[in-house]
Amino acid sequence: MKLNKKLMATGVLAASLFAGQAWGAVSAGEAAKLGDTLTPMGAEKAGNGGAIPAWTGGLKTPPAGYKGDGIYVNPFPNETPEFVIDQSNVDQYADKLSPGQVAMIRQYPDYKLPVYPTHRTAVYPQDIMDETVKNATASELIQGGNGIGNYANATPFPIPQNGLEVIWNHITRYRGGSVQRNVGQATPTAGGDFSVVKFQDELTWNSYLTDYTPGQDDNVLFFFKQAITGPARLAGNVLLVHETLDQVKEPRRAWIYNAGQRRVRRAPQVAYDGPGTAADGMRTSDNFDMFNGAPDRYNWELIGKKEMYVPYNSYKLVDRSLTYDEIIKPGHINQDLARYELHRVWHVRATLKEGERHVYAQRDFYIDEDTWQASVIDHYDGRGELWRVAEAHSMQFYDQEVPWYAIEVLYDLLSGRYLALGLTNEENNPYTFGVERQSRDFTPAALRRAGTR
Repeated sequence: MKLNKKLMATGVLAASLFAGQAWGAVSAGEAAKLGDTLTPMGAEKAGNGGAIPAWTGGLKTPPAGYKGDGIYVNPFPNETPEFVIDQSNVDQYADKLSPGQVAMIRQYPDYKLPVYPTHRTAVYPQDIMDETVKNATASELIQGGNGIGNYANATPFPIPQNGLEVIWNHITRYRGGSVQRNVGQATPTAGGDFSVVKFQDELTWNSYLTDYTPGQDDNVLFFFKQAITGPARLAGNVLLVHETLDQVKEPRRAWIYNAGQRRVRRAPQVAYDGPGTAADGMRTSDNFDMFNGAPDRYNWELIGKKEMYVPYNSYKLVDRSLTYDEIIKPGHINQDLARYELHRVWHVRATLKEGERHVYAQRDFYIDEDTWQASVIDHYDGRGELWRVAEAHSMQFYDQEVPWYAIEVLYDLLSGRYLALGLTNEENNPYTFGVERQSRDFTPAALRRAGTR
C-alpha cells in the first residue's frame, strides 16, 4: 500500500496559504496515550465494563466465504438481537439515543432498533495509524479553524480539544486512498414508490495520484468524480469536484457535464445547502457522506462523549440476496435488516453563525470514537424544530482495513420521505480499491469522456 505523503507542508504552505491563528496540536505527553490507553486513532482502548468491549485491534481477517471480490459477507451471521427498541420501551433507552432517533420511533409504529452485541471491528492500515499518531503533536487548526496546517493525510486530531477538530477528523478520514464504487440512490415517496438512480463514484486522495509529486496542488485534499449511469434520462451527467482543504481561502472547485447539452460548466452550487445530485430535494450538497465541505458557516461546540446505540457492522444491508424492494419501505428502510450496537460517540453541536445562511440552523453530530465517522446527525430548521435525521449504517471493509458506510439514510420527519444512498445489492463491482488514477483523470476536459452515453 502506498504510504501517505505530507499534504500540508510544515513550512511555506502553512505560512503563505493559511495565514492566521493556529491551535490544535497536543503535547508529547498527551500524545503518548495513543497506543497505550488510547487506540492509535484516539479512541478509548478499554471497554465500559459492560456491553462495550475493549479494542483489541479490529477486524483484519476476512470471514470464511469472502472471495476477495468486494462482495462483503457478514462476519457475524449467527448473531441475533439482544433486544429491540421500539415504541413500547423507547423512554427506557432515550438517554442513549439521539432526539432524532427517538422521533423516528415515535413517528413510525414499525420503526425499531434491533440491538446486537457490540464488536469493535474498526481498524485502519498501519501507515494511516502511524501518521495519525504523528499528527497529534503537529496538526493545527488555522484560518479561524477553516484549514489545517502541518498535516499528513490521516486523522489530524486523534485527541480533539474542541468540536471543530472532531468534525475535521470526520471530513479528512481515510477511505481507501483511491477507490471506485457503483452504488444506487433511492428517494421513495411517502407511500414507498421509488426508482433508483445509479452512480459510478471515483474518490482519489491527492497523494494517491500516480503522478503526484510533493507540493502538487497541496490545498486539494481529494478528487471526486460521480457519473450517473442510470436511469437513461439522467445517464451521462457527471460531477467533478476538487475538494480543497481550506474552502474559505479557495472555494471547492466543481464542474458538471450535462450530457444533453454536451457542455461542461462550473458548479458553485455544489456546496453548503445547494441541492444534492439527483436527490429530488431530499438532501443538500453537504449532506453527502453525512457531512462534507467547508465548516465556516457554523459555530462548533463539543458537548462531550457519550454511549449511544448507533448503526454498526451493517453487513445485512449489503447482502447480495436482497433486492432493493426488500430494503426500501414506506417512511424508512427495512429495520429488520438494520443492526445497532452500543458505542462511544463524540457529540458536537453546530449552530449557524449570525449573518450566515443555511437551511439547517442547527446540526447535532454523533461521531464514532473508533472511526471518526458520523454515525447519526440530527438536523433542525430555522424555527428550531427537528427536521431531518441522518443515520450511517457503517461496516468494516475488512480486506482493506477501511471503515466506511454500507448505506446512508436521511429521513425527513415533516414530509415522511427519505433518501437512501450507497445501495449495492443489485450493482456489479460495487467497490474496487487501489484504482490507479492520474491528475488528468480529474480535469474538466475529462468530464466529456466520462459522460459519453
